[in-house]
Amino acid sequence: MSRWPSGVRRLWVTLGLIMVAALALGSCANLPDNSAPQALGTIVREPTSTGPAPPVKGRDPDLLVRDFLEATADPANRHEAARQYLTPPTSLTWDDAAGTVIVDSPDTLRLSRTADTATYQIRGRKLGELGADGEFRAADKSYETQITMTKVDDEWRIDQLNGGVVIEKNAFYKTYRRYSLYFANSSGNSMVPDLRWIATSKDQLTGRLVSLLSQGPQPELTPAVRNLLAAPVTLRGGITKANGETDNVGVGLGGVQIDLDGASTLDPRGKELLAAQVVLTLAGADILGPYVLLADGKPLDERYTNTGYSVGDVAALNPMTDEHAPVGLHALHDGSLVSVDVNKGDIAPTPGYFGTARNLQSVGLSEDGQLVAAVADSGQPAPAPARTLVIGSYDGTATFSVAQGNSFTRPSWTSDGGAVWTVIDGDRVIRAVHDRATGNVSVQDVDSSALTVGQPNTTDPVPRMPITDLRISRDGARAAIIASGKVFMAVVVPHPDGHYSLESPIPVAVDLSTNPVSIDWFTYDSLVVAREGNVDPVQSVFIDGADLSSLVWQNLTPPLRVVSASPDTLYIADSRAVMQLQSSDPAADRVWREVQGLGANSAPVLPG
Repeated sequence: MSRWPSGVRRLWVTLGLIMVAALALGSCANLPDNSAPQALGTIVREPTSTGPAPPVKGRDPDLLVRDFLEATADPANRHEAARQYLTPPTSLTWDDAAGTVIVDSPDTLRLSRTADTATYQIRGRKLGELGADGEFRAADKSYETQITMTKVDDEWRIDQLNGGVVIEKNAFYKTYRRYSLYFANSSGNSMVPDLRWIATSKDQLTGRLVSLLSQGPQPELTPAVRNLLAAPVTLRGGITKANGETDNVGVGLGGVQIDLDGASTLDPRGKELLAAQVVLTLAGADILGPYVLLADGKPLDERYTNTGYSVGDVAALNPMTDEHAPVGLHALHDGSLVSVDVNKGDIAPTPGYFGTARNLQSVGLSEDGQLVAAVADSGQPAPAPARTLVIGSYDGTATFSVAQGNSFTRPSWTSDGGAVWTVIDGDRVIRAVHDRATGNVSVQDVDSSALTVGQPNTTDPVPRMPITDLRISRDGARAAIIASGKVFMAVVVPHPDGHYSLESPIPVAVDLSTNPVSIDWFTYDSLVVAREGNVDPVQSVFIDGADLSSLVWQNLTPPLRVVSASPDTLYIADSRAVMQLQSSDPAADRVWREVQGLGANSAPVLPG
């Protein structure tokens, strides 16, 4: 069944202690009626309240192996549930911390069997690996391992197996949940999600998340973010409910109180960033507020002494919050930029240059709708470059041709409109920086040399040129790219001299059976991918590569050309029209519908 990704959900916690009772009937994690409903690809699986049952008596060895793969999904007490399937000596020596592999539909093949011994091969498709800190790494590889069994008191038990844990996919998703840790971006104007997969009880979850925050982001993300919950700031004492009670913290009502040693030394902006990290991390895990944050025993911010924090108090830093008025749908139509009234089916040229030109090839619109970046035909004969990048105001009164090349990726704006990114001729990444004070535009080369270098201690594939699509995340910390027919997520690293580099690429959407043609940010933590072919040509995937899911594609006519996304609406240009898919439609009616007035010579344009 098709579903929207869970990143669409918006978390709003009502201000103040006086609204706690209302939170019991509403929910800080449920969407208000006028928000986008939960969408395709959702994973909202509560961890199981009890571990798998002990081994079934008299179980045949092949079935016992399958039961063991179910039990490995419970990590409690060093995989105590799974150790029940091992002989006592093997239970003592098994190194469950050697690594965790998630496998799809594993086969259990008997290699040999006697009256008292049996050897089985576990064979399947490896979907990914899970780090000790909950970091998921996507993979699409074959996986094989062997285990040997013997009888103990006439019951089959495992007496030889490799170190590490193998978890069957469905058991993994049943036991683990995806959570976002939040860290401040380099400019301090937004939080950046860092996804982790955790299996723990609800009363232990608050402490686990705060502990992971204090440990910091994944190493690859570290150069792009700031962690305010790091030395000299440390947890002071235990975490309690808002009234100081220590039982069932984070379960149901009652809020959370956290005292942070050293936080009183932070400046006001640092305190705001610290509060946003903690509040958004806990709220995203369905841990209800109010969030009472103390600094060395006193309120972190005196404004929230009596009420504690709510999600609304840190909304300006929430990557799910849209601070700009809706700009609305635009389109590239017959080489011009037009605005689109979806309800009336009307299109109108934008004012000035961009609406009167007939040679535009792709367009990027800033989030506030005030700036446009367009790739246009240069009109010059070879060997002169065939394309030029033009940047200007929406009204088209001031435009600049800032770069030339034979090909450009679709321009992608940063959320503040300060720069637009594109790739020239498949291998030269640039930022065209717009100075709002003067209106001047300058071009910076982005160092992309690290993209094609393998990461240490990993066999992950690396991008190979050319880059055919690049989209910057709203928080500015990541870039999603298509390179040589593969989708990667790279980290945007700022440098002291004002320049940037793309580093630490990880593969996502790794098991696509056909090449991707277009990508866009669906939510703050997920992508939508349009790909070649006429079977499941639209898919969503989280930024760590987990849960690649097919989206509904009824009424689409491949080949698909361009995808443009917002959390509540998807737009795709296919071979005959521009199509839209709205999450507000009832599930039974959720099909792609044509945007009137736009045909095969059009492509959707949304801010970003």
